Amino acid sequence: MKTEKATIIVGGGIIGLFTAYYLHKSGRKVLVFDGSDGQDGCSYGNAGMIVPSHFVPLASPGIIEKGLKWLLDSESPFYIQPKLSMSLLKWGLNFYKAAAEKKMHLAVPHLKAISLLSKEEYRKTGQTDGLETGLTEKGLIMYCKTEKGLEEEAHTAEWANKIGIQAKVIDAKEIHVLEPNLKANVSGGVFFEGDAHLNPAILMKNLKTYLLKNEVEIFYNSKITDFEIAGDKVSAVMLGDKKFAVEDLIIATGSWSENMAKKLGIYLPVQAGKGYSVSLTQNNATEMMYPGILTEARVAMTPMAPDILRIGGTMEISGINLEKNMNRVRGIIKSVPAYFENLNIEMPERNDVWVGLRPCSPDGLPYIGLSQKFTNLYFNTGHAMMGVSLAPGSGKLIAEIINKRPVSMDVSGFKPERFA
Repeated sequence: MKTEKATIIVGGGIIGLFTAYYLHKSGRKVLVFDGSDGQDGCSYGNAGMIVPSHFVPLASPGIIEKGLKWLLDSESPFYIQPKLSMSLLKWGLNFYKAAAEKKMHLAVPHLKAISLLSKEEYRKTGQTDGLETGLTEKGLIMYCKTEKGLEEEAHTAEWANKIGIQAKVIDAKEIHVLEPNLKANVSGGVFFEGDAHLNPAILMKNLKTYLLKNEVEIFYNSKITDFEIAGDKVSAVMLGDKKFAVEDLIIATGSWSENMAKKLGIYLPVQAGKGYSVSLTQNNATEMMYPGILTEARVAMTPMAPDILRIGGTMEISGINLEKNMNRVRGIIKSVPAYFENLNIEMPERNDVWVGLRPCSPDGLPYIGLSQKFTNLYFNTGHAMMGVSLAPGSGKLIAEIINKRPVSMDVSGFKPERFA
């Protein structure tokens, strides 16, 4: 057994690594364990958007009705695979309750605050520590194909401006000024000028390099198999027959967090939301200048360094598996020329499609904070599609909580055992 106690993070994705970053900066000895080889995962192939504009959680009024319609379409943006699973049934019931108007309005201030905190932390890390994040602050365009879609998005824009997030409703002519290379066939859109983007694969590479240079130990292909308990503390983590002494333990295992929490006797509802993306080389004639979201299709498009156009989408609740449903990919690809007449994209080969699992809590809020069961167990997980967007803010908050310092914002909405 390694007897020197350390702060141990289970999970080496973007959330786990930013947690390590802030805990290391506070003077702690940090070990990170990850069951994968660290070369892929949900932190790598996503759209790389930093989006304070996404202050409305997935669980919101109307989503149940839309979801039921989408269930009948194999190419739809949202799908729940019907199966006999108590975990899914419980999660679904909590999701249904969270989609109420009152619950959604309670969630909005928390999502807004952590989004703005996280964006500010992205700025700071690049300025103070030499950690190159690649943050590009250009804004984001929400494209609305239909008048109804534009009306709904305009309502969100009005709401955004009331809570301090700048948003501007724009017509087709204004869209053409922003994206002169694309022939947008839309009713209009909304421009969120405070949003940003980056290349998540480059960010992950730079973040790992920074941590390793600063003596944070990262163990890949290292799956934690069990825990040792001593009174009200987790005293050690088990890696096969190896044992590592714990000072404080943080669970940041994404879509695997429910199963990990279960080993500790804690109920933490998380469902894996599968998403797909395709990365293409930008064509000068049709170069996209701004990140965008095709609202009705729920498809994200990001032009990212060096010359990549990444197109991704869908939320497929089908358990923890990385099987590729090409019908869902087809739905993503078909939506692009429907919004941009001169942007025709061929259906990719299966091997060219990236797939990742987003950890979804029922109410759309992450789990950030101290366990009620153990005095040295913390959670930082459940960020759904917002992992990259919220990672620095989440890492900063959990470090403040662990070190018993004043927190940067109200974290009451992120209590890990709020569904227990």
